[in-house]
Amino acid sequence: MSYIYTFIKSMKKISYIVLLLIISLLSCKGQNKNAMQNHKYTNDLINETSPYLLQHAHNPVDWKAWNDETLEKAKADKKLILISVGYSACHWCHVMERESFEDSLVADVMNKHFVNIKVDREERPDVDQAYMNAVQLMTGRGGWPLNVVALPDGRPVWGGTYFPKDQWISILEQITKLYSNEPDKLYQQADNVEKGLKSLDMVELNTDAPEFEREFIETAVKKWSTLFDNSLGGLNRAPKFMMPNNYHFLLRYAYQNNDQKLLDYVNTTLTKMAYGGVFDQIGGGFSRYSVDAKWHVPHFEKMLYDNGQLVSLYADAYLITKNELYKDIVEETLKYVERDMTTDEGAFYSSLDADSDNAEGELEEGAFYVWNKEELQSLLSDDFELFSDYYNINSYGLWEHGNYVLIRKDDDAAIIKKHNISKEVLNKKIDSWKHMLLEVRNKRPKPRLDDKTLASWNGLMLKGYADAYRVFEKQEYLDIAIKNASFIIDNMMKEDGGLYHTYKAGESKFNGYLEDYVTVIDAFITLYENTLDTKWLNTARDLTNYTFDHFFDDQSNMFFFTSNEDASLVSRSIEYRDNVIPGSNSIMAKNLFKLGHYFDNEHFSKNAMTMLNNVKPEMQDYASGYSNWLDLMLNYTNPYYEVAIVGADARQKISELNRTYVPNKLIAGSISESDMPLLLNRYNPGNTLIYVCVNKACKLPVSEVTRAIEFLKE
Repeated sequence: MSYIYTFIKSMKKISYIVLLLIISLLSCKGQNKNAMQNHKYTNDLINETSPYLLQHAHNPVDWKAWNDETLEKAKADKKLILISVGYSACHWCHVMERESFEDSLVADVMNKHFVNIKVDREERPDVDQAYMNAVQLMTGRGGWPLNVVALPDGRPVWGGTYFPKDQWISILEQITKLYSNEPDKLYQQADNVEKGLKSLDMVELNTDAPEFEREFIETAVKKWSTLFDNSLGGLNRAPKFMMPNNYHFLLRYAYQNNDQKLLDYVNTTLTKMAYGGVFDQIGGGFSRYSVDAKWHVPHFEKMLYDNGQLVSLYADAYLITKNELYKDIVEETLKYVERDMTTDEGAFYSSLDADSDNAEGELEEGAFYVWNKEELQSLLSDDFELFSDYYNINSYGLWEHGNYVLIRKDDDAAIIKKHNISKEVLNKKIDSWKHMLLEVRNKRPKPRLDDKTLASWNGLMLKGYADAYRVFEKQEYLDIAIKNASFIIDNMMKEDGGLYHTYKAGESKFNGYLEDYVTVIDAFITLYENTLDTKWLNTARDLTNYTFDHFFDDQSNMFFFTSNEDASLVSRSIEYRDNVIPGSNSIMAKNLFKLGHYFDNEHFSKNAMTMLNNVKPEMQDYASGYSNWLDLMLNYTNPYYEVAIVGADARQKISELNRTYVPNKLIAGSISESDMPLLLNRYNPGNTLIYVCVNKACKLPVSEVTRAIEFLKE
């Protein structure tokens, strides 16, 4: 991330301790091996509910959870804090656990010199974010597992990611020696890092007049396009992440500007992802990323947040292209979510692990998903030749150790022509293959499930279901969306109107973060547009008012990631750059833009514009990190329409309208009288009328959806 590298150059003092530790690391010699004791240990994590923390509850390391009691203990004992952050589906977290945290020699070093804290990054994204920023400042990179050493007051002095056992022991011994003999150097390091952190994610109020122009976006996209892989899709590098918000913006931008070249690039990307092993060809759903350039071999964990956003993306792409592949991807992904990731209460689980037990009973990455040739030949019999051509049981699809990750290379038309079969026959065979192989696969040991529910990720998945309903008009999608939204209100909303972050086994806990509010607000707005039930829109407004009360920074007009009711960390950051999930401030700004229209709320509208203006100076040089902001900017550079549909047939007309891709609109509607500003005095009991408005000026109402669409395309 270029903004971090630029900042590092101005933080030369921070590098002293890093260099010292690197030198000591290079000079370290191998430690004596020490097998783990046979008896089982238990530490404080046994009392936690997080699946990730419970995975470490029997390590010989004396792990503590992140809480006030643990932090006070470190201060009282004047011991360094070792903070290790990961998540349940993280492969390299499991590797480091097996190599180091289950080893009694390592545990002896850690327990003697440190207060050891295990953190589930999904449960405590605030802690993860604070220390991830610190590690990126000190080393220029980050990842998980994230391992940080901090002073007794919690300020970080050293950090990194995965380390083999011998290196890990050497590092800890060097830091311990430095703390004992030259503590001033560590305190100086902490001061420097703290200054850096307080500057890194702060935003200054941009006092320049807001000016949002098409040329600005065009320049940003042009610079960005130099990184495109126009042959295989995505960026021209490996590994490849899906980055749904990137392609959602590019899809909209290409469509609204009639940019066929860019639209072809986006469709190439979506097609290659759908063909790749990064999409589970048998069970549906996407893994987190591919380790190669052709989307073939995934890092096998499946995260709810990816799949929720990708459903929304593929649904909109289908609306433009009517490509049946995109419809299939949405349907198969939602089948996976319903089958493997949904509770009886209507909540969504968080993730499936990359690792599962292999035939020898040992955890192995991808063991659940891969196939060998002999097994497939035995299962498929006479169909093997066609199957192997379709899913590349050949050098193109070979992974390692004789295992294949199923990947498509050719489209159905090419397979039909080559094998001289009909489309109907091919489709029946594909359905039969998937059904049979899914049954066989489900007899294998399954990946571990992270069964906690996160408000933020549920918001993303809820929106995915609502968007799928909007495009494909399947009532079951809307029913699931409403059930999930009701679950959030009934189980994750606090008495004061705020949100909890997590839920598991009947218990909600952790004060919600900004990411929880913005994704749930966004999902509820989308749900309102599909149901016309004002409960969802009013709740979205109420949650927005709550964020102003508890998260708003009146110096910058942005929003902090943590509430003013939460205990302070090393820094209170403002998350605004878009990543695999859009930055919480970019989602918030888009919410404010829409809610400003719905409620004729000038405060919301002005704040959305101010937030976008604040970020504008950074957007052109690193557009992929600001794609959701660029999407918001399109609302100002192109006409943005308010579509009000009022009358007994409002829902039917909305369904008809939604069959056309119009990203620059919001929908308000009612089947009766309404006092909502966009609907006031517009009800006619004898007719259902459609009002198309832009910049507070409206066309004459029409009753035909086709005529309204003409207005929207003028």
